[in-house]
Amino acid sequence: MTSSELWTRASADRYDAEEHEMSSAAVLGPTLDFLAALAGDGRALEFAIGTGRVGVPLRERGVPVVGIELSPHMAAVLRRKADEDTLPVVIGDMATTVVPGEFTLVYLVYNTLSNLLSQDEQVECFRNAARHLAPGGRFVVELGVPPLRFLPPGQVAVPFDVSERHLGFDTVDPAEQLLVSHHFTRDGDDGRYRRGASRHRYAWPAELDLMARIAGLERERRVADWDGTPFTHDSPKHLSVWRKPL
Repeated sequence: MTSSELWTRASADRYDAEEHEMSSAAVLGPTLDFLAALAGDGRALEFAIGTGRVGVPLRERGVPVVGIELSPHMAAVLRRKADEDTLPVVIGDMATTVVPGEFTLVYLVYNTLSNLLSQDEQVECFRNAARHLAPGGRFVVELGVPPLRFLPPGQVAVPFDVSERHLGFDTVDPAEQLLVSHHFTRDGDDGRYRRGASRHRYAWPAELDLMARIAGLERERRVADWDGTPFTHDSPKHLSVWRKPL
């Protein structure tokens, strides 16, 4: 069993519309270039493939893609874009579900590792990635840097989006290394807002490197974005690449 929260049918049906900017050519172009280069002539496995925002266009680039997805509702949306023969998807959690064969690339994007709410589950996710990788294969994780530097004493909330149609902020529990992302999204033009929230376990880059070592992986690269910008103390997120030894 996994602690990840399950996407509902209503949330899955809204997902692509609400994340349309993340599906733009400006965002997806560098993402696909980065992943396709690592996959090479091999196969790619996406943990938490969701509605196929990345997996479907990566498959269209010629990379054979297989997905693991916890929510059957998210997978059903993906099925509107690609059939099972084109892009196989196994329903299950990314920490323990095993699919046949070996892969040159396993990847996990858009902060989804944080959906696993315990350190043990996150370690198992790394072990599961290593289990699927061929020797020399890579595991890629896209994850935000914990926003604790923005918390003065006594403050527990950090805003991350303030726009016309959406208000978003995180509340942080440093003792438990957990945060809750709160969303107020405007529905229609009548002034009403829909409230949503999701729980996450944040982890520092150094903690992920230790998880990788436990799984037998070696860090190869860490950058700030899909364009390869150097990672610094000011970077709000990182892309980390670990390699399975030959």
